[in-house]
Amino acid sequence: MGFLNRVQHGRVSNPPRLLIYGTPGIGKSTFGSQAPNPIFLPTEDGLDVIDCAKFPLMTNYSEVREALVELYREKHDFETLVVDSLDWLERLVWAKTCEKFGVKNIEKVDGGWGKGYILALDLWNETIDLLSQLRLDRGMAIILIAHAKVEKFEDPEAAMSYDRYSPRLHKHASAMFIEWCDAILFATRKFRTQSEDTGFGRKRTTAHAVGKAGGERILRPVGGPACIAKNRYGINDDLPLSWADWMAAMNDNALTSKGE
Repeated sequence: MGFLNRVQHGRVSNPPRLLIYGTPGIGKSTFGSQAPNPIFLPTEDGLDVIDCAKFPLMTNYSEVREALVELYREKHDFETLVVDSLDWLERLVWAKTCEKFGVKNIEKVDGGWGKGYILALDLWNETIDLLSQLRLDRGMAIILIAHAKVEKFEDPEAAMSYDRYSPRLHKHASAMFIEWCDAILFATRKFRTQSEDTGFGRKRTTAHAVGKAGGERILRPVGGPACIAKNRYGINDDLPLSWADWMAAMNDNALTSKGE
């Protein structure tokens, strides 16, 4: 059968692949716990206060792989996999890579010069393949949680550099997941800025929280100078940090795309 006989038309409704990142304590794990029937794959210790199903704490990459394979092969009723967190999983990926080459530091793998980060992509590719099988063959949504870092970005269009938030991953791994995921969501708090006259022609800009408890917690689905973010669902506005609001936005956009 030729490829022309297998051409597909229209939208394909597969479970979402989300990467949500932000500062500690913002509510990323809580977001994951609100997804349909989730199971957490923890690579860091921090789920004690969240009521959820979870694997034991993963202490090496082989355990992570075994857990993903078991989720694929065994019978269960979980609908969402939450990896918490991706940047702590990166440590396990690096440790496994170091083990293969008999060194103790990722910088010294295969003689150094950054080769360790490239060779670690083999394990990251294996991880993505396993996650893809869970999504496509078992119908599981994938939520990847990561912490945030501040990086300097050289903007070629604006001919300037500025700081922005990004997932706390090495640039090669980060690029892989940014491309693979359907949405990269930045979890933050809503602030407003205000300029104040301090005299002698000088002004000071201050930030003030919007809402209660230090500022309303929101998801940013579109990137800009302040953060990396994207989505393939056409969602352009900030949303409250909750699974229900995210799904409502996805469903509204799907109806709009169909012209309903």
